[in-house]
Amino acid sequence: MTASGSELRRTLGVGDAVVVGLGSMVGAGIFAALAPAAHAAGSGLLLGLAVAAVVAYCNAMSSARLAALYPASGGTYVYGRERLGPFWGYLAGWSFVVGKTASCAAMALTVGAYVWPGQAHAVAVAAVVALTAVNYGGVQKSAWLTRVIVALVLAVLASVVVVCLVSGESDAARLRIGASGGVDGVLQAAGLLFFAFAGYARIATLGEEVRDPARTVPRAIPLALGIALVVYACVAVAVLSVLGVGGLGSATAPLADAVRAAGVPGLVPVVRVGAAVAALGSLLALILGVSRTTLAMARDRHLPVALAAVHPRFRVPHRAELAVGTVVALLAATVDVRGAIGFSSFGVLAYYAVANASAWTLDSSSVARVVPAVGLVGCVVLAFALPGGSVAVGAGVLAVGAVAYGVRRRWGGNGSASGAGGA
Repeated sequence: MTASGSELRRTLGVGDAVVVGLGSMVGAGIFAALAPAAHAAGSGLLLGLAVAAVVAYCNAMSSARLAALYPASGGTYVYGRERLGPFWGYLAGWSFVVGKTASCAAMALTVGAYVWPGQAHAVAVAAVVALTAVNYGGVQKSAWLTRVIVALVLAVLASVVVVCLVSGESDAARLRIGASGGVDGVLQAAGLLFFAFAGYARIATLGEEVRDPARTVPRAIPLALGIALVVYACVAVAVLSVLGVGGLGSATAPLADAVRAAGVPGLVPVVRVGAAVAALGSLLALILGVSRTTLAMARDRHLPVALAAVHPRFRVPHRAELAVGTVVALLAATVDVRGAIGFSSFGVLAYYAVANASAWTLDSSSVARVVPAVGLVGCVVLAFALPGGSVAVGAGVLAVGAVAYGVRRRWGGNGSASGAGGA
């Protein structure tokens, strides 16, 4: 049992947890993911969105059930460790930390690209430093800032939907659902769009900082997911009705192109600001979640134990936050991480595969196992439907993590009582 001096402070309610999840999901992904998904799926874009939503729902339900039993920081790292054994928990944590660290850098560079394209790297580093400082000051400050960001982004997205749907350029005939991209295209689109749904993991990783977690987390996860799905569906339909599949698939800034095509070019700067703010919201929540999983893994000595320290005043994992912020800032300053997005999707799907496998063990009833079974199969299928390069890099990084675990077990011992896999 963790000593009280190293425990985090429980301050977040259902509303706060929902906002943190929305801040992660309704982020920069919706401003960018629609175009490559449309390119892959063609007229099957909305089918791809539906597939991604079903898999995300199964993952959310599995995560919610597990979070009620294990209300500790770390999310699926903890669930996998307790239900499947230490290796699977470690692999989930490794997938999350490595994949989401790359996502943090991508979000930071998205901020830079929208705010000041000529100095994208400098702006990205400044954003990382600023948001790391916000997180350092306590999770309530992070939740408050996320609430403001979510409100602004939802207002921008609502404006895009209204402008597109009431425009004379809107044509319902462009919404015909087919599968011109084939089954592979629909699945690849679902894998790309799933990246935008994955933010509800942040709610589970904050299990040690919410009040009454057994009640709060299972309520917050489906609420956040449901709101995000409604928002995504409205935006996808509105943009498709104006640009059509071909125009959307070739767009570099699909929402900005949509409002321009709808005859309201004056809204384009607002959309650009909204995209930058959305990326900031995603980055804030990502740093929050990655640092908590780092804390959990450090407690079990899978990462340096110094990262398990909790600040005596702010009650946050300050060393883990500073370490994550430093790594992300270095990536944002030196690397073009656009290619890491596919790898990040692979890592996220691997993470949720472990969550569903863990939830499978909760009940022997065949009915209760339907949701985790669908989620597990969905994660595996979508992961391997991603572009070949992303699959190769993602599998390689997971293999490196597995080898590191084996070496550590052989030469360093298991290092943690909690790593024994007992509930």
